[in-house]
Amino acid sequence: MALEQQHFPEIENLELLARQVVEGFIIGLHKSPFHGFSVEFAEHRLYNPGESSRHLDWKVYARTGKMFVKRYEEETNLRCQIVIDASSSMYFPNDEDAKTNKLRFSVLSAAALINLLKRQRDAAGLTVFTEELLVNIDAKSNTKHLQLLYSNLENLLKNKPLNVKTSTAKCLHQIAETVHKRSMIIIFSDMFDNLDREGVDELFSALQHLKYNKHEVILFHVVDKRKELEFEFENRPYQFIDMESGEKVKIHANEVKDFYVQQMQKFEKELKLRCGQFRIDFVEADINLDFRQVLLPFLTKRTKMM
Repeated sequence: MALEQQHFPEIENLELLARQVVEGFIIGLHKSPFHGFSVEFAEHRLYNPGESSRHLDWKVYARTGKMFVKRYEEETNLRCQIVIDASSSMYFPNDEDAKTNKLRFSVLSAAALINLLKRQRDAAGLTVFTEELLVNIDAKSNTKHLQLLYSNLENLLKNKPLNVKTSTAKCLHQIAETVHKRSMIIIFSDMFDNLDREGVDELFSALQHLKYNKHEVILFHVVDKRKELEFEFENRPYQFIDMESGEKVKIHANEVKDFYVQQMQKFEKELKLRCGQFRIDFVEADINLDFRQVLLPFLTKRTKMM
């Protein structure tokens, strides 16, 4: 999976790259309990002359001399709404040497999930938000619809908005009101508009709204773990710029590291605790790692729901 992450900035065909990620992931599952996950075989029916012979059961034909076709269950009862935070902080890191950033990681993760959903004949939808809902497409499973989702994801990669803030709680409340059928809601966000106690309370009020409407929720906390959580910077002065407000501060990295790390650990601990209370799957998604950290929790949750 490292190859896909390494070539992430060179995306030209998002759908093709998503398929490569998923195929590599499935190959890696060959020894896992999820091996062979697919549309379930249901029963036989008589073959109708002129139709495709793709699903003919030749073993039955050898025994009986009659042509039967395998029928499969169309597992379309799972609806999945993928939600992406597209505020300016999600474009971190934005320097030229960065192999990826949080938004790009989220986009490719979303594309890979759409590919997995397609393989299972499940329905996928897409929501993109900042301070308001920018995109809100209901979940469907037809090919034209999935192409629309990929197109919207590719558009996100072309944008580099400056000083665009986010209102996660407000937008999640809106999503809870617009997604009417029971669904799996998958959220990609750094959650950095909710760092204080009041912000965390507002966020979980919105997440509780989703749970009240019987949705299953996976929250992927998308971060550059080394820089944003562990504050691994050289021992020298820096000018840090808030990507959403534009505010600047000049500090020496080592002077604030201990306090910063302590506050971030406290924040993440609170997120995990609250998610546990509301039965929300919390996943720390480090953009420097591969996509298995996203695909495996999704597959685990899907298996439990079916």
